[in-house]
Amino acid sequence: MDPRPSESPAVRRRVTLPSGRSIEVLRLEDPQTADNGVDVCPGCGRDLVQPVDWAQAGRDEWRVDLYCPNCDWNEQAVVPTAALERLDQALDAGTDVLRTDLLRLTQANMEEYIERFARALRKDHITPMDF
Repeated sequence: MDPRPSESPAVRRRVTLPSGRSIEVLRLEDPQTADNGVDVCPGCGRDLVQPVDWAQAGRDEWRVDLYCPNCDWNEQAVVPTAALERLDQALDAGTDVLRTDLLRLTQANMEEYIERFARALRKDHITPMDF
């Protein structure tokens, strides 16, 4: 049971350090300071909401079809331009996190591949016929 039931959901991320040790990063958002804009899903509370389609609805408003891939929630909403800009920034930040994680995973996989290849070379398991 979570000892902090009054706090908002935690954001968890597993990070592998250069030493190879894997840690879990936990960030708790302060309910008083959290910006529950259009990027936060009202169905599951996660900040995974994505715009599917949008069109200008007024001088400073947009009609946006929103979708949460976590709980399959969707809704059409009219939001001010400022809220849509915050959503765009949140999506950019999420893209940066995914890109960084992909690079780390690719590097870890390549390191393992190179280590296995070098071990096979040392043990003469690779011959010219393999190429």
